[in-house]
Amino acid sequence: MTRPYELLVTASDLQEAEVLLTAGADAILIGNDRFGMRLPGSFTLEETKEAVKLAKKHHAKVYVSMINIMTNELLPEIPDYVRGLKEAGVDGVEFNDPSVLRAVREIAPEIKLHWNAEMTSTNYSTSNYWGRKGASRVVLARELNMDEITEMVPMLEIEAQVQIHGMTNIYHSKRQLVASYMQQQGRPVEGDLGLHRGLFLIEAERQDEKFPIYEDVNGTHIMSSEDICIMEDLHLLMNAGVHSFKIEGILKSTAYNEAVVKAYRKAIDAYTVDPLNYEFDESWLDEVRKMQDPERELSFGFFYKEQVY
Repeated sequence: MTRPYELLVTASDLQEAEVLLTAGADAILIGNDRFGMRLPGSFTLEETKEAVKLAKKHHAKVYVSMINIMTNELLPEIPDYVRGLKEAGVDGVEFNDPSVLRAVREIAPEIKLHWNAEMTSTNYSTSNYWGRKGASRVVLARELNMDEITEMVPMLEIEAQVQIHGMTNIYHSKRQLVASYMQQQGRPVEGDLGLHRGLFLIEAERQDEKFPIYEDVNGTHIMSSEDICIMEDLHLLMNAGVHSFKIEGILKSTAYNEAVVKAYRKAIDAYTVDPLNYEFDESWLDEVRKMQDPERELSFGFFYKEQVY
C-alpha cells in the first residue's frame, strides 16, 4: 500500500535498518562517508545492496546521501559509485552538487534525485529550478519556520521533505578542530574523536547547554544542544502537503530511534485515516520521553522562531 506521507529515518547499520523498518519507517537514509556527510554509519556498496533487500521486504525505500563537499579529488570516483548504487537498486540519492546530479541522470536515470543544499534550500523558486534540472524533491532548510514552510509548499513543483525529529548540525569545518585544539594544549590525541567518543562543547555564557562535537573523515561537526520534536503540530505540515518527514537518528541509540519511529507512525496513520477529526495524543511520545537524554530538551527548533533578515 502506498502511503500519502513518507516517514524517513537514518540508519547506522543493517541491524538498525531492520529494526526501524519493522517499527514502521517507509524509507531509510544511508550512505558512505566518502560521498555523504554526518551519517550515523558508513555503508559499503555491498551493505547498501543488503539494505535494499531489507527495505523491499518491508515495502520500503532506500535513499543514499551524496551531500559531501565534492572536491576535484572526488569527482572521478562519483560515476563508479553511482553505478554501484544503480546495481544495488536504491530508490533515490540526496545531492547538493551538480556533479552528482549529472552522474545520476547519465548513469542511473531511474534513481530519484533529492536536492539537499542544507541551509540554502529556503525558497520555492530555487527548489523548482532544481526540479526542472531533474530533482523530484527538495529537502527544506531546518532554519525555516512553520509559516515559511506551509506557505512555500503549495508553490513547489516537486515534493518537500522536512526534518521533524532529532538533532541538527549547527557548524561544520573541513579542518580537524578538536585534534588541533588538543595538540595546542599539549594533550595527546588518543583514540577516535568520532561519533561514539561522547565529546561536547559548553559555552561560557550557556553552561547548561551541551553541544555534541565529533570529527570524521569529512572534518569537524558541531550539533545542536536540543532535539527537534514537532509531533504536536505535525498535522499542520501534513495539511500543507509536505510529502516526506525525516527523523534524524545520529548520536541516538537504536532503541530510541525505534521509539521515535513508532510514535510518529501512530500520528501519521491517525491523520491519514481521519484528517478532519485528527487530534494529537500526548501519550504517543511517552516512550520517547522515557529515553530522552535529560540534558537535551525536546523543542520546536526553528518552527516557531521569527526570522530576522
